Amino acid sequence: MTAIVERPRPGRLVDQFERGLDAPICLTWELTYACNLACVHCLSSSGRRDPHELSTAEAKALVEEFERMQIFYVNIGGGEPTVRPDFWELLDHAVEHHVGVKFSTNGFRITRERARRLAATDYVDVQVSLDGATAEVNDAVRGRGTYDAALRAVEHLSDAGMQDVKLSVVCTRHNIGQLDEFQAIAERYGAQLRLTRLRPSGRGADVWEDLHPRPEQQRELYDWLVAHGDRVLTGDSFFHLSAYGDALPGLNLCGAGRVVCLVDPVGDVYACPFAIHDQFLAGNVRDDGGFDRVWKHSPLFTELRSPQTGGACTRCSAYDACRGGCMAAKFFTGLPLDGPDPECVKGHAAEPSAAARPAPSGDHSHTGPVRNAPVLLPLPTRRPDRSCDESPLAGFPG
Repeated sequence: MTAIVERPRPGRLVDQFERGLDAPICLTWELTYACNLACVHCLSSSGRRDPHELSTAEAKALVEEFERMQIFYVNIGGGEPTVRPDFWELLDHAVEHHVGVKFSTNGFRITRERARRLAATDYVDVQVSLDGATAEVNDAVRGRGTYDAALRAVEHLSDAGMQDVKLSVVCTRHNIGQLDEFQAIAERYGAQLRLTRLRPSGRGADVWEDLHPRPEQQRELYDWLVAHGDRVLTGDSFFHLSAYGDALPGLNLCGAGRVVCLVDPVGDVYACPFAIHDQFLAGNVRDDGGFDRVWKHSPLFTELRSPQTGGACTRCSAYDACRGGCMAAKFFTGLPLDGPDPECVKGHAAEPSAAARPAPSGDHSHTGPVRNAPVLLPLPTRRPDRSCDESPLAGFPG
């Protein structure tokens, strides 16, 4: 891809990407907010369909625009994308227009017949969500019966001959100790493990203090990724952990508005898949010029692609490795965007501020009881020790 602005002299790839590309490397498209579950950490507060979501014709037109922009694949999510009646029609349309699809699912609708259909379709990748290597841990977050449904879907896809199905895990303090078990499950089905970071977005903001990994678990996760990273996908979720030492595989850069963005069910375009909030809204695909114009000319994206000061983090010796961490994690915990990540492994982050937390821009959560509703595990919590600038295990028993 070529750059939107004049390229700097050849150098590090991360420096090239900071100025943005003429099309996103990774575009997330939430087809619907409708979902048959009510996961406690859902970053988009999904549950109920938005009546203004893109029609089938609008969605197909957007696929064709992606093709013209040479966006080679999109990550489709939700909500639960397979809940949309036209999901399979849109999937076929994307493939016909040379736009690969990676879609995330809770697995409930992946029958043996649909698994065979997916296995026979080119340019399609499937990620099945599983947030516990045991039903006890998974179902407390995702809902009763979701562990069995996810493994049943993975089994159907494996039996159908689909290669490299992804087992997608959001890392929490309840499942960090199960990383080897997750890897074993993936290997059992010929799947690939994908780990992502918990973000305090959507309903995730409400359970952040109860679910985000403790400091000693962050170190455990980093060491595990260093040892197993060649076999595990992370989607560049954990670049804040690179401050422990060697950089983890991946871009190690916040790509919001530079190389990634999100299109939501009503066509709104946000800078980051984890920052669905009015402050990060760049435009709408229904506007004149469509997605192409939003991506290339929105004032928000132009600002994000301009040189950044890095704030106080530039004084830290680990800045080149972690780049200050995740924009969304800072924003939704009420921390300044030019300050340290709330999970800064050097211990430089300010205490998250409940008073400064932004009000949600939208909530599509179910308004009544939900089948498969989760029950959050009541585990004790403790605040991280602030002396972990010298040791991330400071204050914890040896």
